[in-house]
Amino acid sequence: MLDGAARLTELFEETNRLGMPALATTDHGYLFGAFDFWKKATDAGVRPIIGVEAYVTPGTARTDKTRVKWRSDESQRGDDVSGGGAYTHMTLLSYNNQGMRNLFRASSLASLDSVFGKYPRLDRELLNEYHPGLIATTGCPSGEVQTKLRLGLYNEARAAAAEFQDIFGAENYFCELMDHGLDIE
Repeated sequence: MLDGAARLTELFEETNRLGMPALATTDHGYLFGAFDFWKKATDAGVRPIIGVEAYVTPGTARTDKTRVKWRSDESQRGDDVSGGGAYTHMTLLSYNNQGMRNLFRASSLASLDSVFGKYPRLDRELLNEYHPGLIATTGCPSGEVQTKLRLGLYNEARAAAAEFQDIFGAENYFCELMDHGLDIE
């Protein structure tokens, strides 16, 4: 069995074999693997893209531990894969050095004052302040936009997408689509 460093080496060798110029990493909530990924990618001649699958407070301050209920009936309970209203997901990728610094700053601040369960949560305040140099996506099925769509809250989903587009800019906010054969996707 290969250790983590050997697996990364193999990953970058395959990246080069396929002629891919860059590869991204998106740790959950934290950036603990970012340096090793960056170092190995750089050594292999692959452009590293540092990112995070961020946990985002659903419209509340990051220090507020109140769970959000988007619907008054029980349908949210069975279809909210976003921590039961405690957070949603959003993929953030740095596209330049400023973005990487901002990603580390926002994630560090969130880890200091807003860990909920085991992950730090970003809020709109941090996203507004540290968005330069970042690309954001709606995230996996646990994203705020996708969760609201599944719950039948179309107008609220559009409003959330518009708010994030205003924060990151139309050129830096994208809809993330997945197809792993899961019903929720």
